[in-house]
Amino acid sequence: MNDPSSEFAALIERMTQAICRGDGAAATACFVPDGIYHDGFYGEFRGREAIRDMVENHFHANARDFVWKLADALSDGSLGYARYDFTYTSKIAGSVGTRVHFPGIAQLRLKDGLISRYSEVFDRGLALAQMNFAPERIAKSLARWAAAEKPGGK
Repeated sequence: MNDPSSEFAALIERMTQAICRGDGAAATACFVPDGIYHDGFYGEFRGREAIRDMVENHFHANARDFVWKLADALSDGSLGYARYDFTYTSKIAGSVGTRVHFPGIAQLRLKDGLISRYSEVFDRGLALAQMNFAPERIAKSLARWAAAEKPGGK
């Protein structure tokens, strides 16, 4: 009998480690062709090419030295959750070289053993504060993300 949580843990580990390496092709291989990756900073990316672009041209353009540690991965075969600790070194102007760390929770929808939707919850303000963003910049970013969360947002 297959253990959905073990299979899920292996899948999410493959995805996260591919992203840490900057291997967009390996990361997207974990998704169904029209899969969605909803990132807490950059928003929603639909389809393998868009997800690959996110990994290679957003994540790795703005940060380096990624460490993504997973814990407590659980799944029933169609829905999965995992806690994580995410760490990186910023390449963003004004915070170049700053090490950033935050915990989060990932929720994944699964289809045919692959990811159909990845989404996450973490404290964005914590990350921005660690990068020494000005309070006004943090407030502006948080207000934009809050507006997007409202029904009919954006």
